[in-house]
Amino acid sequence: MCGIFGYFDGQSQRLSASALHSMGEVIRYRGPDGYGCYHDAEKAVALGNRRLAIIDVEHGQQPFISADGKVIVVQNGEIFNHLELAKELLIDGYPCQTHCDTEVILRLYERDGISGISKLNGMFAIAIYDKELEAVYLVRDRIGEKPFYFLNENGRVVFASEIKSILQASGRREFNSEALNQFLAFNYVPPPLTMFKGIEHVMPGHWLKITQQGVEQKCWWDLAQVSRKEHSESEWIALFNETLDDAVRIRLRSDVPFGAFLSGGVDSSSVVGLMSKHMDQPVNTFCIGFDDPKYDESLYAQKAADRFGTQHVMEKVEPNLIDLWPMATYHCDQPHGDVSFLPTYKVACLAAKQVKMVLTGDGADELFAGYDKYRHFFTPEIDQQTDEVFQKRYLENISLFQVEQRSELLSPELKSKIGPLEVDSVVERLYLRSADMDRVNQALYIDMMLLLPGNNLVKPDRMGMAVSLENRAPFLDYRMMELAFSMPGDLKLQNGETKYIYKKAVAPLIGKGLAYRKKQMFTVPIGEWFKSDLKALCQELLLSDRTQARGLFNYDYVAALLENHNNGSGNNTREIRALMAVEIWARSFEDE
Repeated sequence: MCGIFGYFDGQSQRLSASALHSMGEVIRYRGPDGYGCYHDAEKAVALGNRRLAIIDVEHGQQPFISADGKVIVVQNGEIFNHLELAKELLIDGYPCQTHCDTEVILRLYERDGISGISKLNGMFAIAIYDKELEAVYLVRDRIGEKPFYFLNENGRVVFASEIKSILQASGRREFNSEALNQFLAFNYVPPPLTMFKGIEHVMPGHWLKITQQGVEQKCWWDLAQVSRKEHSESEWIALFNETLDDAVRIRLRSDVPFGAFLSGGVDSSSVVGLMSKHMDQPVNTFCIGFDDPKYDESLYAQKAADRFGTQHVMEKVEPNLIDLWPMATYHCDQPHGDVSFLPTYKVACLAAKQVKMVLTGDGADELFAGYDKYRHFFTPEIDQQTDEVFQKRYLENISLFQVEQRSELLSPELKSKIGPLEVDSVVERLYLRSADMDRVNQALYIDMMLLLPGNNLVKPDRMGMAVSLENRAPFLDYRMMELAFSMPGDLKLQNGETKYIYKKAVAPLIGKGLAYRKKQMFTVPIGEWFKSDLKALCQELLLSDRTQARGLFNYDYVAALLENHNNGSGNNTREIRALMAVEIWARSFEDE
């Protein structure tokens, strides 16, 4: 786990060494263990790295450069099958001199070219400079576990693990009004847009090839290409357990202390249970608790810890973590209406006192229909709807402010900049790609491609990296994702039971009590606080002169939204939260 940065300029307009140093320094927390930068000022190209040392601590300094000096590689992430790949490369005459997974990427590129990335099992953002091709490749992992951004401006492409690093080189802070429109629709900014005009994501499962001729983009992996398979329930269960077990096993490769987040939910309990099978010492597990039993899962975490004999650390924290919101927003670079970022930060702080890496259950809900929203949406009447109605209804189901509400909320000036407010095109392309899937899997595909890289994977990466802690997610092993999308949707959501086949598969491991306990969201009762302890903060962030001077919204509409929430005539928690997130972001980045 690291942070990377760099640039390529087709016009040979070089960046200064001080600008490159600033790009690395602003994300120092992503890699406090080392700094390295390759810079060819004459060719106007640079690849830099801030290192968090997890594998081959002594010899893993980046960049890695080929013996002939023609290929330079940096990466943010981990390649979990690097040992197997190193053996294969040795047989083929491409021996690795270290045990570092980044060197495996270099040797694989020397042997196979860019097509070699398909052999990588991991989470990664990779930059490769090929001197002979005079090209830089930017490669992002299959589902976007690792962030990767770029700015293509006047023939120069600047790239980095975080937006704030790009800002050090470009200074560009132009507000992206369409990104705000999409944020209000989805409660996060869906890729490829960001709140900074011109700065975009390298899309998950894609690579960019940057040359003097421009930027070429290619999709190298897509869940929509997975073929459906037919198996009996017992066969699916065996495949599930075998795949998850190996995904956990290879994620235990580390040269530093590690552990796991443990909430006592089915996902984290399954991961910890499998970790305990493969380790000859107790698993280090971490959780936070709250005094309010409606939001506290620590009792279930303790049950899982007892079952698997872990070294369990639980810390009770004050549920009101709102003071952390500006800090979390700074690390995220963009607004997020999801306040579970804040308790995630607290449990990351707890773990970082003892370990440098944790395993998590991220991704399981999106793969196996774990959220209640799926159970509520997929009613018998949905099956009778046309594809057009189904798609429209699901977009409404995952939307925060509907298009009519955004039309009332946004100021006339901003609406004129945005143009049409519809966001249908964001999901339409995904429906077209997933046309052969059943409807449950189509809905899950939408969330895998939008919600995960747009929000749910931002949370563990940014909150972990804020305290230099690496997160690994076994459920997002590409073999697990491909297995899940080869499976019919009715094995995931069956008669109102979420994660149907998954729960049957892990019940013998974790026990029925943990497998079938009611899902509890990792959040805090912020909606009630808006009416009491946080009332003044709401007024300041939503309706102050400073806020209204931005001219983003119809503030009479905002005031009515807040009043209706406070007097109990409506529950506008999510809407208020999102609007507060926008203002916190604006104060952190626009006003800086």
